[in-house]
Amino acid sequence: MRGATASVDGAAASTRHVAVEYSSDAEWAGHLAEFVRAGLAAGEQVRYFADATDPGLVTRTLTRSGVDAASALRGGQLVVITADETYLTGSRFDPDAMIGLWREAVDGAAAQGFQGLRAIGEMSWGARDLAGAERLLEYELRIHHEVFEQLPLTAWCFYDRRLLAPDELAVLARAHLTRSGAAVRDGEPGLAVAPLAGPPGFRLSGSAGYESRRVTASAAAALAASPAEHLTLDLSALDHLDVAALADLARAVRRRPYDTPVRLLNAPPALHRMLELFPELGDGFQEVSR
Repeated sequence: MRGATASVDGAAASTRHVAVEYSSDAEWAGHLAEFVRAGLAAGEQVRYFADATDPGLVTRTLTRSGVDAASALRGGQLVVITADETYLTGSRFDPDAMIGLWREAVDGAAAQGFQGLRAIGEMSWGARDLAGAERLLEYELRIHHEVFEQLPLTAWCFYDRRLLAPDELAVLARAHLTRSGAAVRDGEPGLAVAPLAGPPGFRLSGSAGYESRRVTASAAAALAASPAEHLTLDLSALDHLDVAALADLARAVRRRPYDTPVRLLNAPPALHRMLELFPELGDGFQEVSR
């Protein structure tokens, strides 16, 4: 197995971080058994981070699905723990701490002789009034480049439609480059943000206005926290960006530890007009086209 510092192809990384949506216990059980069975067969360590689900139900469901969960638990190949022991260590959610935990987990699996690590994380805690839960979107945006492009890890983020508001779920799911079980919705969120599959950066699509202020704030936080020196913001699918949203992004650029400008790819005409009116907001950006 490659070490934790190994580089992983960006396109391949996009298929290893998956948003999995479901609406019933039967759907949940099907996704669970498929994922765990594949990991055990490949000699990988499989970890399940439970939140709304009792950990005992996870192992009982696997057993009913024909998976020898008891043996996998005894051998350390299957580990079932809770969100409080992972995402919410320290009674709050901290994306930086969780990114560090992934690195430790991958190293730990390798040290135990497993061929890799795969994990399922229940994300229902993001809908509760918990300290740091507002940073979940920032985390989902960051980990493509900071985790999956760096580490030999496969993870499915489990999103239960019964526990999350549709608009919130749509925004979080669209932060993944690969989705499974995506529901048919009447309308997508006003602003969607996703990591780029190639160069480090993010793609904004839709409308960045007052209604999407929290999404813009998460995108700005991910932009500021990125360890990549060269970043791109792909605005090809952006319909609208108001001055407040542009100011959020501009402040994020100023917080970055690099003097390298952030590339604005295919900025819409409205943004050009705003930069003419407020040229100070363009500091740290470089407009480019394909």
